[in-house]
Amino acid sequence: MIARLRPYLVSFLFLLVGAYQVYAGDLLEASLYILASLAFAFNSMAAEPKLVAYKKMVVIITWSLIIVTGILFLYLLQFKYL
Repeated sequence: MIARLRPYLVSFLFLLVGAYQVYAGDLLEASLYILASLAFAFNSMAAEPKLVAYKKMVVIITWSLIIVTGILFLYLLQFKYL
């Protein structure tokens, strides 16, 4: 059971870090963590047996979130940290 919940816990941790970034005032970095959290959650949902009927849509959403998160990460890396 823990192995099934672990990705959701990682997603929750990313969400907490995103909430902290909102509290700290860095909204751009908060959006990165929140998008990563959603990507982890949807990726975990794609493996759920109860959602087999919606698997294609969940996978499309997952990949969209992963791509957007990657683009946002590269933007942050280029304009904030370099």
